[in-house]
Amino acid sequence: MQNKELPGAYINFVSAASASSALSDRGIATMPLELDWGKEGEVFEVTSEAFKKDGLKIFGYAFDSPKMKGLSDLFLGARTLYVYRLNGGGEKAANAFATARYGGTRGNDLKTVIQANADDATRFDVVTYLGTVKVDEQTVKNAGELVENDYVTFNADAELAVTASTPLSGGTNKTVDGTAHQAYLDKIESYTYNTMGVVVTDDTTKKLYAAFNKRLRDEMGIKFQLVLYNLAADYMGVINVKNKVTDADWPAASLVYWVTGAECGCAVNKSCQNKKYDGTFDVDTEYTQGQLKQAVKSGEFVLHKVNADVRVLEDINSMVTTTDDCGDVFKDNQTIRVIDQIGNDIAVLFATKYLGTIPNDAAGRVSLWSDIVAHHRELERVRAIEGFSDSDVTVEPGDSKKSVVVTDLVTVVSAMGKLYMTVTVS
Repeated sequence: MQNKELPGAYINFVSAASASSALSDRGIATMPLELDWGKEGEVFEVTSEAFKKDGLKIFGYAFDSPKMKGLSDLFLGARTLYVYRLNGGGEKAANAFATARYGGTRGNDLKTVIQANADDATRFDVVTYLGTVKVDEQTVKNAGELVENDYVTFNADAELAVTASTPLSGGTNKTVDGTAHQAYLDKIESYTYNTMGVVVTDDTTKKLYAAFNKRLRDEMGIKFQLVLYNLAADYMGVINVKNKVTDADWPAASLVYWVTGAECGCAVNKSCQNKKYDGTFDVDTEYTQGQLKQAVKSGEFVLHKVNADVRVLEDINSMVTTTDDCGDVFKDNQTIRVIDQIGNDIAVLFATKYLGTIPNDAAGRVSLWSDIVAHHRELERVRAIEGFSDSDVTVEPGDSKKSVVVTDLVTVVSAMGKLYMTVTVS
């Protein structure tokens, strides 16, 4: 402001305004999970690196444990997972010396071992084991000096005495019901992610999630795809997985883990069509050619056998009914990735740079137009769209002084899926 009263030079340095016209990264998923261990009552973030490094601390099992098969499949494609523990709130395992940090049955595998310190007879070595793995060791004179670790909190009033092994017991998982699923949906609504996967088999719960997906996509403009098993949702936002897994002690819907990871990690200019299944489950692929054709017509995401490999037949969602506004192109998940990228990126751009900041005059609307064009040029550069022209985007004043109306035309590029070849032999 040019309102200074004293003579002098008043110089400010500011950053040049930078549009968020770059494409946002993909690879973010969310899942509500039934776990034997872990944070309760909140959504928490786990990266692929953290899963491999700290899986034991986070989930109670190392990443290579058979108990982690589902998440191992998911992280083949996902780089970040927002987790909510559906069965949290159970009893915490405990013994005379310690209490498990979280409720759940995995706490029953914790043990406290107390030994006399070899160098100081007045001190004790207090060791915490999870199964056969030593996860903590402290040397103290009394229980009041013990510091809580990632697995237990200690009873400061306990009388320490040498013991070979004292297990914790009484840990339980809380029963999962509709209230738990709704609690997750209420909490996850404010997060941004590419896909949501839900490993359930009952239609009531599946329809709850499908309705949530449709409401957020259509009414709130929050774009993500939902992966479910065996639900004919007839909607572009829902991917209907057909194959079941045959592994003992795992739900038939467990292929949802891999599909969720594959879809969220698939680049905006790529397709999952013909993608090889590289997960750890035994997938039922016993379908005839006629059944595979019908699966595609029915909007089912199906894996099939190609020689010794199991591969994705078509990268499609559950949409089967078309209209003048939503044609066949919206059945393809590659199309949905592009439109979701545009929707989410432009929403973030507007919220962070324009909302409440840039005047709604001709210059402000030109600036918004320029940023959208730059974003689409990047989509064209990576061959996600084609034939784009600056004139395909218009930004006009809306009905109120604060509103703007954008019209946008894009042509999505699809990966090659069919080869029709004529060979003339002479």
